[in-house]
Amino acid sequence: MEGAIMFGNMKNWIRAALVVAAIPLVAACAGGPSYSQMHASEPALASDSGRIYFYREGGMMGAAIQPAVDVNGTKVGEAVPGGYFYIDRPAGTYKVSATTEKEEAVDVTLEPGQVRYVKLDISMGFMAGHVTPSVVDPAVGAKEIGDCSYTGDNKKS
Repeated sequence: MEGAIMFGNMKNWIRAALVVAAIPLVAACAGGPSYSQMHASEPALASDSGRIYFYREGGMMGAAIQPAVDVNGTKVGEAVPGGYFYIDRPAGTYKVSATTEKEEAVDVTLEPGQVRYVKLDISMGFMAGHVTPSVVDPAVGAKEIGDCSYTGDNKKS
């Protein structure tokens, strides 16, 4: 009987440890207004510019990995699980990258008035996960970003 009680207490300790370990992962997920709430209040594009939305779908995989997202070597945001942000830029081609143990990058070509979506996917790495940017079809991006929360700073856009 005493062994059963000790085993029961051990299970409770393990459960408590798992809950405590999960708290930072849940806290690492994006908070703030959703894309659905925020999108209507976004400023109009300048006639010579396009907009790039960056988003990372939610999920626990790699939640603690939130590298900076760079455009042409300048930080524009972070790859937060369940988060999105956007930038407006003049027409042209831009290198979008994220670096953990290695840099992953994609080129994004932007036309005046064009909206592009860059999905930030997490995958397994050797020592840390990799965040890989990829340009997705606008219909897919507009659908997938819908549940994401705004993590950007419009003053930087």
